[in-house]
Amino acid sequence: MTIPRRAALAGALALTATACSSGRPDSPSKGGSSHLVKTAMGDVRVKEHPQRVVVLDTAELDSAITLGVKPAGATHADVASGFLGYLPKDKVAGIKDVGAVMSPSLESVAALRPDLILTSKVRHGDKYAELSKIAPTVMSETTGYPWKQNFQLHALALGKAAEAKRITDEYGAHVRELMARLGGPAKAAALKVNVVRFVEGADIRIYGRKNYIATILADVDLGRPAVVDKAKDGFSYDVSPERIDLADADVIFHTTYGDPAKAKATQTLGSALWKGLPAVRAGRAHAVDDQLWIQGIGYGAATAILGELGELLPR
Repeated sequence: MTIPRRAALAGALALTATACSSGRPDSPSKGGSSHLVKTAMGDVRVKEHPQRVVVLDTAELDSAITLGVKPAGATHADVASGFLGYLPKDKVAGIKDVGAVMSPSLESVAALRPDLILTSKVRHGDKYAELSKIAPTVMSETTGYPWKQNFQLHALALGKAAEAKRITDEYGAHVRELMARLGGPAKAAALKVNVVRFVEGADIRIYGRKNYIATILADVDLGRPAVVDKAKDGFSYDVSPERIDLADADVIFHTTYGDPAKAKATQTLGSALWKGLPAVRAGRAHAVDDQLWIQGIGYGAATAILGELGELLPR
């Protein structure tokens, strides 16, 4: 951080000092009742119904919008559209862009005078001290796999417990409806499904059981091929284009992050090895939206994914 940037941030923090609490448990929320929220960084006292919320990652943005809260500010994902494209345009219109997910502008955050900041320790734990001087900062431990628990944390911080129950109940109903359309749990479990992600600058990922999309597949009781159990830390089993045959399954969903050529998607999807996979030959390999299936990480995205599964899975 340069000296001018430090000065700018100090000035912005000074402006917000009278409008925001420090986020410490013993710091009362200004202008109304408050409650304690247990976070990855300890107990944080939060205003009962925060009005100016800043979210610093895609999961937190999905949670806020799904719960009926339009944030004052949000970070942008590394996509051309800024905010993820599956989000309704009217729901993100007017949200101030406060920088990239991994490098938010603290000056921009402070300038919005938030009364709550939502993020995770894995993303911004190193910035917690500065963020908590701007506003009470609620951090989950990590993102992705524990998204349902994180959603409950976001709902608690936002004072939206009733809305959270309605959303989770509706999601459960959608899951049961999809399972019924597939013929019940036994038939769903007999259908082996893989998710493959082509990532610019990395090997091809065959997703394991401990990630966001895997939890949705598990909710519907869909079967998974044995290869997913080779995933490192349960997240993904990474392969080269020459080993894409390991991704074979009854149904394959694939996404691409970044430039398709640099992500090896163009090379792999055009290869004889890919085209020879039984799922591909049977028309059961489907390109799906990376922003929705991988990056969204919330009930808004999950509900839309269930809809796509209903359309794409064989019955």
